[in-house]
Amino acid sequence: MTWVLIALLVVPLVGALVVSFLRKDDAKAKLVALAFSVVELVLAVLLWTAYKPSSGERLQLQFGVDWIPAFGVRLSFGIDGIALVMIAVIALLIPLVIGAGWTEKLPAGRSQGGYLALILVQEAVTVAVFAATDVFLFYVLFEVMLIPMYFLIGGYGGARRQYAAVKFFLYSFLGGLIMLASAIGAYAMASDELGKGTFDWATLVTVVRDADATTQTWLFLGFFLAFAIKAPLVPFHTWLPDAAAEAPIGVTVIVVGILDKVGTFGMLRYLLPMFPTASKNLAPLVLVLAVAGVLYGSLLATGQRDMKRFLAYVSIAHFGFIALGIFSFTSQAGVGSVSYMLNHSVSTGMLILVIGMVIARGGSSKIADYGGMSKVAPLLAGMLLLSGLTTLSLPGTNSFVSEFLVLIGSFPTQPVYTIIATVGMVLAALYVLWLYQRVMTGPLRGDALVGAAAGPGAVGDPEKKTAIGDLNRREIAVLAPLVVIVLALGFFPQPVLDVITPSVGATLTEVGVTDPVSVQEGK
Repeated sequence: MTWVLIALLVVPLVGALVVSFLRKDDAKAKLVALAFSVVELVLAVLLWTAYKPSSGERLQLQFGVDWIPAFGVRLSFGIDGIALVMIAVIALLIPLVIGAGWTEKLPAGRSQGGYLALILVQEAVTVAVFAATDVFLFYVLFEVMLIPMYFLIGGYGGARRQYAAVKFFLYSFLGGLIMLASAIGAYAMASDELGKGTFDWATLVTVVRDADATTQTWLFLGFFLAFAIKAPLVPFHTWLPDAAAEAPIGVTVIVVGILDKVGTFGMLRYLLPMFPTASKNLAPLVLVLAVAGVLYGSLLATGQRDMKRFLAYVSIAHFGFIALGIFSFTSQAGVGSVSYMLNHSVSTGMLILVIGMVIARGGSSKIADYGGMSKVAPLLAGMLLLSGLTTLSLPGTNSFVSEFLVLIGSFPTQPVYTIIATVGMVLAALYVLWLYQRVMTGPLRGDALVGAAAGPGAVGDPEKKTAIGDLNRREIAVLAPLVVIVLALGFFPQPVLDVITPSVGATLTEVGVTDPVSVQEGK
């Protein structure tokens, strides 16, 4: 079944090539792009069925060819349970993004063919990042995935799109260069130890993990900075609010729901196994940043006036929980963090799409431009409420399971940080319900909605006077799969947890930590 993983890497690229030739036919470009994204989703389902969590193999479906033999660099790929769930959520979200943006107006002079081709390229490169098993290849893909996203933000975003795109690119590119320096350091260690250099992940794990604490610390910091920027952890987060505010809604889903996860994935795949001593020694630093992110993101989300910036700060808070679970070094917290990565993509992706539907009706992302929208769009109001409730981890929704596992797993080893992080749960209820109350309840108000409802001749911005309607069939079709997943994983998370747990356990074994739960059970 290795062919499935190969196809997952190739199909979006082929789709991008085909779509790029349809720049003069927007309707056909959208249909072809959607078709290729659906094929990718089917392949992801096949990949899920081909993966065997109980096999005992750390990486499965591996394949590779020599790329730069002189330096031991290979185009090698493989997956574990952590990579699998992230590839699956990428394949899920891309067709929904395409469907949600079906009637979206692009900036003047831009075609749907170019826009959708970039999205498919982004999908292919991101899948490759999660599947790469060569450290140098991972670095190259880490940097390459910035290119389509730069053009998606800079070419199709809002008024300050160029500023946001450049800031996004420079932050991540700089982090990647520092990571490359650490990767070269690990390569040099392997050369000294083995007589020849290599970037193979499994080999470097066995070599670098035995290095002295000082060497591990420096190499750890190089990788960590790149991942902290990408995640993003406070104070390396400042690129995200600008990118989220200026990017088109579909691109915001990709940035917040997919690209950010490369940072936390990197912590699990590279930091912990390769630098176990440094990971344990520097865990207090990471935990401080994680808890700071929970509180900072929650407080700023509460005070936001722009819905798209609101989304960015909500995600910053959630990534604090993910980092807390990773660096608590327990199986429950680790499994919670990985499932949080998946569920955050689903929940926040749904929230972004719903907010995009609100903005499409009102023509503004300012919260003050809305009010009483539930009176004219009750189904949309219900979707905003549901997506908000899963974002705040209401019991019965998918995110609750993840947050509960992170907190209950982190408390035995990090009680102080865990208690502080729980404040973020209270703030989450505040900022989610505040947003819903401002936008959906009370009398119909705000320039965006009143002008649209009044129609031609009303006072307000004439360009905003479009009819306000409830969810149409296309929008319902886009949101329905997410609603099903939110509720299904809220009540039946075990199929996902079964895939994640062995990989998290293998990671903890590589770090060499003892799970407190196992110790207690042994007693």
